[in-house]
Amino acid sequence: MAPPTDWWERLYRSSDVRRLPWYSPDLDGDIEGAIALHAPRPAKVLDLGTGPGTQAVQLARRGHDVVATDISATAVRKGRALAQDAGVKVDFRVDNILDSRLEDGLVEVVVDRGAFHVLPPEARPVYVRQVRRILRPGGRLLLKTFSDKEPRDEGPYRLSPGELRGYFKDAFDVVSIEDTVFQGTLSPAPLALFAVFRRR
Repeated sequence: MAPPTDWWERLYRSSDVRRLPWYSPDLDGDIEGAIALHAPRPAKVLDLGTGPGTQAVQLARRGHDVVATDISATAVRKGRALAQDAGVKVDFRVDNILDSRLEDGLVEVVVDRGAFHVLPPEARPVYVRQVRRILRPGGRLLLKTFSDKEPRDEGPYRLSPGELRGYFKDAFDVVSIEDTVFQGTLSPAPLALFAVFRRR
């Protein structure tokens, strides 16, 4: 079951973000490779569920025009401070993808490193509709989730490649789904899937 919105706010208010399991100061290697392939020129990018803001900052350092959202106002505040310290511009906003206020066709690329896999099954179709609305036609969703091969009991939902295809099949074309790991503070790194979808 997905934690309620206020759970995330309490977490970011009380935590050192560098100790969170998903914290990584560097751009995720799978995202970096996909960005280079699918958005070689500077693009308008949404970092969905930005959390500590590290991925948004790294994307901005590479010249992309980045919007970064999180349901936790404290996470957004910490992300803004990180961007300021790094000397880059990121448009941080408090937003819930299940009831998003983001504009239609806002971005060319959506990066999701861990938001989709905390959503319960009944919420996932809403996510798909909202991401499709926010993406421009032909835009890419770069999605990293825990894999159903991950043996740990704790943590977010696990998903299989077939489940991912099922959720996105009506609105997106599958470009690729690959086995990978979720970089962060856990050792060994959890088994993950990295998917690239193209908005129809």
